[in-house]
Amino acid sequence: MPLSSDGLQTIPAAPVAEAPDLEPIGLIGLGLMGSAMAERFLARGFDVVGFDIDIASQATFVSQGGRVTAGFAELAVSCRRIILSLPNSDAVQTVLEQLEPHLRPGQLIMDTTTGCPEAAVAAGHRLAGHRVAYVEGTVSGNSSQVRRGEVLVITSGTAEGIAQCDDLFACFASKVQHVGDWGSASKLKLVSNLVLGLNRAVLAEGLAFAGKLGLNPQQTLAVLRDSMGYSRVMDTKGDKMIAGDFEPQARLSQHLKDVRLMIEAAALAGQRLPLSETHRDLLELAERLGLGTLDNSAILRAIETQRPWSKSQ
Repeated sequence: MPLSSDGLQTIPAAPVAEAPDLEPIGLIGLGLMGSAMAERFLARGFDVVGFDIDIASQATFVSQGGRVTAGFAELAVSCRRIILSLPNSDAVQTVLEQLEPHLRPGQLIMDTTTGCPEAAVAAGHRLAGHRVAYVEGTVSGNSSQVRRGEVLVITSGTAEGIAQCDDLFACFASKVQHVGDWGSASKLKLVSNLVLGLNRAVLAEGLAFAGKLGLNPQQTLAVLRDSMGYSRVMDTKGDKMIAGDFEPQARLSQHLKDVRLMIEAAALAGQRLPLSETHRDLLELAERLGLGTLDNSAILRAIETQRPWSKSQ
């Protein structure tokens, strides 16, 4: 397996086999990210068996060409490989508890959830006791980027388990990096989301600042893209912020969950994250403003509510 310049194992996206004889795959969680993955799997000819507690999400999935199942037992019986795309580790724990009685040796669970590293380690050991492979496949990117096949997947688990996911990753990822044993992908995803989220908050603050200075927002964004301060967030979120288009690609409340996980993980490691603490406060303000279900670029609105410090402060 080739190594990148930073020592990480980099797995090129594998070519996808012609699909008429591909086995069915299970997909639990049909929200923004899950439905985007479903589109990619279905487009490549996979028979996708899905489940979600939200009826509207199930209906959308069926309209895409997927098959819904009545419950976890049916899904576990019909699918050797099962993908989880869930909001948090608690949801993963609940789903695994319901799947567990129906799992059999040789099956595989691929978990794309951004969650607690300790929970991922526990899940890996728990499933190994049933001779079921557990692979973390955390996704760096939003649902729109998944639909375009432009995301990075950060994986951890056994090499044998990850090899069983190559054709699945190739449907929606441009690159895959294997970073170690269970828990490693969750840790690195939190680090990645820390940098990504702060880049997004910095862009929002910069655009709010430019607006107060009377600068043209589109011209400001164009200059920023050509400047040393450039980040890819400017391409994915800059126009959305300027237009006030907060149709969700990834929800603000989901990122707040991630930031809280970062702060908790850092505390356990004896590290404080002062910028992330400020970020958390802004995201909590955004939730109080009713922005939690909107795109995470809506943090701009929380920043715009801030007032200058008075001399007495």
